[in-house]
Amino acid sequence: MGRTRTRSRWNSTSVWLSGAALAGVLALGGYALLSGGDEGDEAGKAEAGSSASADPKPSQSYEAPQDWTDPKRWSALPRGERTDERGSQVGFPQTAEGAVAMMAAANMTAIEGATTNDDEQLRLYYSYIGRPDQSEAAAERVEQGAITNGKSIWRSMGLKPGAPLPAGAYMRTHVVGFQFIKKSPDEVTAWVLGMETQKAGETQEEKVSYTRTLLGAQWQDGDWKLAVEATRHAQDDTQGKPEPEMVAVGDAAFNSAGWTAIREAS
Repeated sequence: MGRTRTRSRWNSTSVWLSGAALAGVLALGGYALLSGGDEGDEAGKAEAGSSASADPKPSQSYEAPQDWTDPKRWSALPRGERTDERGSQVGFPQTAEGAVAMMAAANMTAIEGATTNDDEQLRLYYSYIGRPDQSEAAAERVEQGAITNGKSIWRSMGLKPGAPLPAGAYMRTHVVGFQFIKKSPDEVTAWVLGMETQKAGETQEEKVSYTRTLLGAQWQDGDWKLAVEATRHAQDDTQGKPEPEMVAVGDAAFNSAGWTAIREAS
């Protein structure tokens, strides 16, 4: 096990938004790379992923097995009914699966071409964090944090921060599994399992890592949104309980860890 960090509580909205918001909401978009360290921290880059239930922390290295084991549980999550002005899928149905579909959308990023980490982090922040938990100051902290972590992403690919991405270079994230904690018509909490793929150029080897994120969503103004209150409830309900293992779809441990795999909705 790599270096760990003490599990902390979110004691205010400002703390959640300035620190754990994008570690939890957007861990798959690059914040997992830092594992809670400073800009020069190299430890997080070599690890398989992070748990963003509170402070990010590195996990044990993981290598997917060669043999495929069919997942026991599958779900075709619904799509959002429209795209917002930032290009994010929104308008999910008021069901537990609709809430998880929003969580999955909030953890889907593509840093490639001219798209930077701060572009993606701000898009997800405005599209998926509930308005009661948004503020101008919080958005500024999100942007500054995204710029700092973007530098770490560039360095992890052997690039100078700010340099254009080479042809064929990218970092993409998406959710491959989930498990409910609690669900009701107005609030859903869940663990989500994400996969991050990173490639430093056309001829470079693709690197794959996994992340595990604890999220809470509330039904607000006709759509699901990530909410401080709901995520605190998720923390309370999982306090002292083991976190589900981060494993690939097709690993036998995926089933024993309690994950449900995700199919594309038709």
